Amino acid sequence: MADTLFTLEATIAARRGGDPATSYVARLLMRGRPKIAQKLGEEAVETVIAAMRGDKAEVIGEAADLLFHLAVLLAEMEIPLADVLAELDRREGTSGIAEKAARAVT
Repeated sequence: MADTLFTLEATIAARRGGDPATSYVARLLMRGRPKIAQKLGEEAVETVIAAMRGDKAEVIGEAADLLFHLAVLLAEMEIPLADVLAELDRREGTSGIAEKAARAVT
């Protein structure tokens, strides 16, 4: 999966300066972080709705949209996917409850 996400990251980077008339990525980036964040939120909500319906095929499609829009947001903020994966690696083996409690202290 990481290979697919790294390929997506490279594709988004390549389309950064593209023509907004022909590239959805370029159009989103041109519209800025608020629009990208809005789209990410919409996809998150659509994923939740699909999950509540119990429609696995729909969840797969919405989850792909969610990951795509997250990748665009990360690109806009100049956050490499590797940084997010490193954070997940750092959390590996730590209880989610303990990790959340540690964040609340700092």
